[in-house]
Amino acid sequence: MYQYPKKFLSVEQLIQKLIDSGMVITSLSEARTALTTIGYYRLKGYSFHKFDSSIKKYVKNTTFSDVLKLYYFDSELSHLIFSYLTQIEIALRTRLVNSFQITQDALILNDPSFFKDKNLYWKNYTNIASEINRSNDIFIEHNFNNYDGAIPIWATVEIMSFGTISKIIKNLKTGNKSMFSILVQNYKFKSNAGNEIIPSKDMFTSWLQAASVMRNICAHNSRIYNRSISVRPQLIYSDIIRPQPRFCGLYQIMLSMKYLSPTKESWDNFIYSFKQLLGKYSGIYDIYSMNFPDDWEDHFQLPTT
Repeated sequence: MYQYPKKFLSVEQLIQKLIDSGMVITSLSEARTALTTIGYYRLKGYSFHKFDSSIKKYVKNTTFSDVLKLYYFDSELSHLIFSYLTQIEIALRTRLVNSFQITQDALILNDPSFFKDKNLYWKNYTNIASEINRSNDIFIEHNFNNYDGAIPIWATVEIMSFGTISKIIKNLKTGNKSMFSILVQNYKFKSNAGNEIIPSKDMFTSWLQAASVMRNICAHNSRIYNRSISVRPQLIYSDIIRPQPRFCGLYQIMLSMKYLSPTKESWDNFIYSFKQLLGKYSGIYDIYSMNFPDDWEDHFQLPTT
């Protein structure tokens, strides 16, 4: 059996390791509490940018207190983003159900003719069946007991994961008066140049994918700050950074959230809270590490439709 070369270290040994690496620790009690409640490995992710791997030392004046504050900033940011993504998700579920009303078929998910890729339809259908089977929601039980196990679309959508919903939307047929065209009417808006934007399916589903990935990051309490995100959503032309960055960061994800906003008021409230959070931790974070351009506030304004 393979023996991993690194050994467990006690809290005191971890503190000494940080000190030996050049980190300034002014409060041993603060360090002990953080290492026993948050953990060395998690906190290390908030100090990578301060570590010179060539000499295995932290840059001068790197303090444990600032690393801890950056962790708290990221934690509050995660909660704020997750809360708004919940609003986006609830509105999307409602609007998706409303777009299906054109068929007047409560069991539309049982009909593959409304979906483009039949193989993908059956994969999604299997996932939905599994999600229904795992659900213990009372409205699912009600339909099982009273309607021979048939689950209407408005009940099914409520128990589907965000990822499954995204896949369902991605596989919808397009065209005039299609369910997809009805759905995206809820997400058209004017660009900063005053042009009305109606997203294509590729653009819209890229926003959904970005929101879904960020939701999972937040749900697992993973780090957001200074993180390269694995998706690259399609942005409105006026919001694109030039030259484009090497990786997708929080800026691109938050723009996707803007495009998916349920209402202008909800987005404005979210951005207000975001700015308050930035002010609270001023001097702790680097806004450019999240891919934000100098004029980011202009890009986060949502014009009145």
